[in-house]
Parts: sequence; structure tokens; C-alpha cells
Amino acid sequence: MNLQNVLSETGFTLEDVVKTSVFMTNLNHFGQMNDGYCHYFGNHHPARTTVQVAKLPRSAEIEIELVAIKRQLNQ
Repeated sequence: MNLQNVLSETGFTLEDVVKTSVFMTNLNHFGQMNDGYCHYFGNHHPARTTVQVAKLPRSAEIEIELVAIKRQLNQ
């Protein structure tokens, strides 16, 4: 998953994700997308919005945008 690489390169993990926006060109594939999404996020459930769009760059069928927050531990 490319998103994991981007997060890792900036010191974040999927556990730091608090919100996702999923853009799909065909909501008939929602079940397949959701299965993959759940596989990667596991028991972590960030807020999610999923919308159908007419077209995505590079003929992509799915685009996912993440918002991650690095939490500070109290010492």
C-alpha cells in the first residue's frame, strides 16, 4: 500500500490516521474496497467518508486521502 510508505517516510503509521476520504469511480466495488481497507486498518477505525466521483487522475479507480496526527505522550 503506497499510503503506508508515505506515512512511514514521514514518521507516521496507520495507527496515527484519524480521518480518511475515499474517492471511487464505481461504488459497485465498495465491498472489495472495504475488504482491503479493513485488512490494512484492522481494529483501528479512523473516521471515513466515501464518495463516488466521475473521474480520477491517471485513470485510477480509487483514491484515498489520509489525515494523520502524531500524538505526544505525556512524560
